[in-house]
Amino acid sequence: MSTHAFEEQALPSWKRAVLKVGSSLLAADSGGLSDRFARGLADFVTQARAQGREVVIVSSGAVAAGRGVLHTEAAGLTQRQALAALGQTHVIGLWQRLFEVPVAQVLLSHDDLRNRRRYLNARATLRELLRLDVVPVINENDTVAVDELKLGDNDNLAAVVAALVEADLLLVATDIEGLYSGHPVKDPHARPVPRVSAITPAITRMAEGDAGALGTGGMRTKLEAAGKAAAASIATVLFCGRDAGTVAALAEGRLYGTLIDAHGDRLIARKLWLRHAPTGLHAVRVDAGAARALGTQGASLLPGGVVAVEGEFGRGDLVEIRLDGDAGHRVIARGLVQYNSTDLRRIVGRHSRDIESILGYRYGEAVIHRDDLVVLPQEAMA
Repeated sequence: MSTHAFEEQALPSWKRAVLKVGSSLLAADSGGLSDRFARGLADFVTQARAQGREVVIVSSGAVAAGRGVLHTEAAGLTQRQALAALGQTHVIGLWQRLFEVPVAQVLLSHDDLRNRRRYLNARATLRELLRLDVVPVINENDTVAVDELKLGDNDNLAAVVAALVEADLLLVATDIEGLYSGHPVKDPHARPVPRVSAITPAITRMAEGDAGALGTGGMRTKLEAAGKAAAASIATVLFCGRDAGTVAALAEGRLYGTLIDAHGDRLIARKLWLRHAPTGLHAVRVDAGAARALGTQGASLLPGGVVAVEGEFGRGDLVEIRLDGDAGHRVIARGLVQYNSTDLRRIVGRHSRDIESILGYRYGEAVIHRDDLVVLPQEAMA
């Protein structure tokens, strides 16, 4: 018989996940950081990667690490920012010691995720890190954030990152086993809640209490994050990162904790938006070979297949893809461009390997990545 308060259930299938690790799992009793619980989580990530999966880590702990170095408490925002700056290297150092592959630090602020260009840059960087077989470790850029701009806590940051990298699953490692119907310490009648179909006011009321001395969130912020992830069609899992058996079970597709369901189909919703959102007069014209590759091979649009650029647009704008030479240059697809119109005109018809030598930089080999592109049905092409 299981000794877990939560009965075993199947973990949803996934290929890419965001793992959020809170300060309570990284802070040492004597101050600073400890790998006591992080080691098991790193082993899970290593096993997942060996199974062909990708994991992005959102890690707290910078302020706790800074406190351990200076043996002081943060009295306000400025002091907290200073401790975070001091502690960031220690957080990355801890994670790097636990992996045999490179670990990369990525610091994000609210502005990075609100600004469309920075958002795309962050997404492109994270995609490239994953392609390079690197483990990205993300934290909020506490050293430059201010109260009105902060994402507030790393639970909500993890939900935003999950949407940013188009993850299938958000894994939230905490210091309790999952969601209970009441405070598990204060309420003797509190019962485990193994599955949540939607974040309702009744569910939110279950999340009482605070985050403790080391954290900035609590169960309430975890439910807020799960609600954001669900809206992006990403399921969320809450589990105890202190329980070695619970963590090890995740690698075997078994969950002891709370599963919060996603809503709708992310791909369908995204494709519908790409298909119907207004584009203005922005377009790129492509040759027949590129049109066939887009329509039958699910390919990205490369600069070699582009014939001409219509209108003025910025990186990340939605444009139409038109078949050059066809009557009326009919629209065959739509997508988000990786290069602005000025730079795109400079690389029209060129090979992807020439992009950096021409522009002095490159965001990737594609003008429009296949994940940011929708091919229109035949009736829309007529």
